[in-house]
Amino acid sequence: MPTSRSAEPGLDPAGAAAAPAVTEPPQATDFTALPDLAVRTLGGAVIWATDETFAEKENLISPGDPGHRRATFGHKGQVYDGWETRRRRTPGVDEAVVRLGVPGIVRGVVVDTAWFTGNFPPEVAVAAAAVEGYPDPAELAAGADWHTLVPRSPVTGDSRTSFIVDSERRWTHVKLTLYPDGGVARLRVHGEGRPDPQWLDATGIDLAAVENGALVTGCSNMFYGAPHQLLYPGPARVMGEGWETARRRDDGNDWVRVRLAGAGLVRMIELDTSCFLGNAPGAARLRGRDGTGAWRDLLPRTVLRPDTRHRFLVHDPGPVTEVRLDIYPDGGMARLRVLGTLTPAGRAGLGTE
Repeated sequence: MPTSRSAEPGLDPAGAAAAPAVTEPPQATDFTALPDLAVRTLGGAVIWATDETFAEKENLISPGDPGHRRATFGHKGQVYDGWETRRRRTPGVDEAVVRLGVPGIVRGVVVDTAWFTGNFPPEVAVAAAAVEGYPDPAELAAGADWHTLVPRSPVTGDSRTSFIVDSERRWTHVKLTLYPDGGVARLRVHGEGRPDPQWLDATGIDLAAVENGALVTGCSNMFYGAPHQLLYPGPARVMGEGWETARRRDDGNDWVRVRLAGAGLVRMIELDTSCFLGNAPGAARLRGRDGTGAWRDLLPRTVLRPDTRHRFLVHDPGPVTEVRLDIYPDGGMARLRVLGTLTPAGRAGLGTE
């Protein structure tokens, strides 16, 4: 399903018209609204490729749209913001292996050949494997059990091609195969994070982390930044790596709703406005609920400071399965952390076994 490259999948370009409110979980046919599990900002890495003569394999998982400047030549030829292999003169294929930053269930894949017009691969395929630990390429080659997510399929130049994936398994690595060679600008692997069960019992976890299975299920506005970035690991380096709304001109406020990794007891909340200086919210409130029960305050409306990591202890004794963050009246937030412990029911309901 080729598409134009007017915006990165799942994100709104700055300056575009305000996006409509998202009030329901993303559907299978709209998988690009889900986080990209392979993107570098989530810790993804391209750990091996058969060849990268013309353009580096690491570009495959760079955040943002691929850039291009015509007639920009280096010693290897035209500079491309993507991965490009040499022309094959023998039978075979080119391949690249990506370690997902967040292992999980893959709902769809986007192969973006932006700016590759006479040098794109005519066909591609994508496979996945579940391998624990941190195997090197040789270990993957020897022991990985690869399963097809996207069978050998045609793609076109300078376009995005989307592939819906039908699999409920948890994957840690994906492999992109080019038939026979060529250039791909970006590989997006959209899905839902699923944690490694062994880590869940070691200590308390961030119940709102995408890598533990949390997911944004609704928000009022995502004009400048996608709300799922609130749940990313690590600090935001710039405003564009957080969630930011348009300026409100009414009496309302903006909000985002998050399905937690599972039913849990919340012990601490972190609201991080780092990098937001003149556009941080003036205040925020966090509520939680269990299932379809009534919302209750975990953090009452509280004044926030710009460019600050705010931490608050929570003394609510009851389990929650989702939270709603309200900001007043609008603005930007870099990260949301909801630290706590899973209940026995929450642990059993993760479906990671």
